[in-house]
Amino acid sequence: MSHAPILEVKNLSISFALTQGTLDAVKHLSFELSKGETLAIVGESGSGKSVSSNALMQLLPNNASIKPESSIIFEGEEVLAKSEKDMRKIRGDRIGMIFQEPMTSLNPYLKVGTQVAEAMLCHRSVSKKVAKARVLELFNLVHLPFPEQAYGKYPHEFSGGQLQRIMIAMALINEPDILIADEPTTALDVTVQAEVLNLIKEVQTQMGMAVLFITHDLGVVKHLADRVLVMCKGELVEQGETQEVFENPQLPYTKMLINSTPKGQKDEPPKNATELLKANDIKVKYHIGTQLISRKKEYFEAVKGLSLSLKQGETLGIVGESGSGKSTLGRALIGLLPSSGQINFKGQDVSALTKKERFALKKDIQVVFQDPYGSLSPRMTVGEIITEGLTVHRPELTKKERMTKARKALEEVRLDAHSINRYPHEFSGGQRQRIAIARALILEPSFILLDEPTSALDRSVQLTVIDLLKNIQKQHNIGFLFISHDLSVVKALSDRVIVMQKGEVMEEGTAEEIFKQPKSSYTQKLIAASFDLETEVTTEHKVA
Repeated sequence: MSHAPILEVKNLSISFALTQGTLDAVKHLSFELSKGETLAIVGESGSGKSVSSNALMQLLPNNASIKPESSIIFEGEEVLAKSEKDMRKIRGDRIGMIFQEPMTSLNPYLKVGTQVAEAMLCHRSVSKKVAKARVLELFNLVHLPFPEQAYGKYPHEFSGGQLQRIMIAMALINEPDILIADEPTTALDVTVQAEVLNLIKEVQTQMGMAVLFITHDLGVVKHLADRVLVMCKGELVEQGETQEVFENPQLPYTKMLINSTPKGQKDEPPKNATELLKANDIKVKYHIGTQLISRKKEYFEAVKGLSLSLKQGETLGIVGESGSGKSTLGRALIGLLPSSGQINFKGQDVSALTKKERFALKKDIQVVFQDPYGSLSPRMTVGEIITEGLTVHRPELTKKERMTKARKALEEVRLDAHSINRYPHEFSGGQRQRIAIARALILEPSFILLDEPTSALDRSVQLTVIDLLKNIQKQHNIGFLFISHDLSVVKALSDRVIVMQKGEVMEEGTAEEIFKQPKSSYTQKLIAASFDLETEVTTEHKVA
């Protein structure tokens, strides 16, 4: 590894003009990045990690301003002095970037193969045929299923984890000098996460590429990084060689980050708990094409005759790799996707309900989606977003009463109640997810579908959210269907667990049975891949 810095950041300070005052997001940040080196920036949500990486590419929003004393030097040239035309030659070519939110980073109107190939066609003098061949090669490298078919599909036809793999392929297609990876493994299941990290290391070795890794997952940092920068509230508070920081953290904040791993188990629901949800033989299939001669329609079966039950006050965890059918099942159960089979809620056959009865049911069934960016309206304030459900289902409440409930909900998810008049773009990804959780809780439902609700949250906030969900569940006797690829979170929150693969149940049992004595080889593989990284972090720190 060369010690000559390819990137030098000096005294970087960034502020945002908000609806109420100014926010200093980054304060006097300085660091260097050398060729072939992997530098990780870690910290809680809102610490300034992503803002700093976006500044390197001049991708900050219009309400952001960089202080005059700031400097970003890339290969001896000042980035902040470059025009937009010059920056277009750097972005995606000299510096590649994997963004945190793949669902909003891809154009929904263009096929994914076209979008990935475009990155090469814009910067290289190659034919479309050559670009397509390179795209398919990368799709294979990042283990995207059926690369040829995937090339011609649209973003909405992929799971969150699959979209992230597509974004990684796009960032690597021009073999950049620097790869900025902003939470690149957040949406990936544990087995693919390890493969992607190894892929990045492999490509880095081949090309001598420098990697700037932005993450809140310290297990990933331990696996990948040479050096670590720890940020807190926009400031650099600790830095050093990875091993030294993990084994001998100097600050309480760094120690807290290292030890923020979900632990413990959930209290059992009451023995006399009544059945809240029962589903029998649920099947979901997607139309994928029509045969040319016979005109026979072809389908992909995403969920294959799955049955489950959920009691009041109980949490049922659904785990499995990306594309296993977890989210499809969840959305079918709450009526967001057409399905066959029978769904009973509180003893009523949902298919037999009238339109009016189904509308009333919506108050009792809420959902927190995986993507905090796409699920919040950018044109509404946080207060309007959280109270929208109250406006529909509790019309007797005054605006003042609704806002009082919204402030209380914000405080419950560890957000400042005074932020009620701010807009979603003024929050980090993790903060937006907490807003989405507050929106679901404010109606006090009987059932909440939690679809990867902690995937965008840093570990310390995950602990808060897990405790929050446990307390609210205990207080209001809510049933949770918890979908996640993060097995440590599932273990801490679930009473029972269903393990899915390719639309089928591979294993089912109590959380204790699944995690202590997994029967299927597939479950054993998931657990081994998950706790390898977690154990490395927590155990080695305790030894130190």
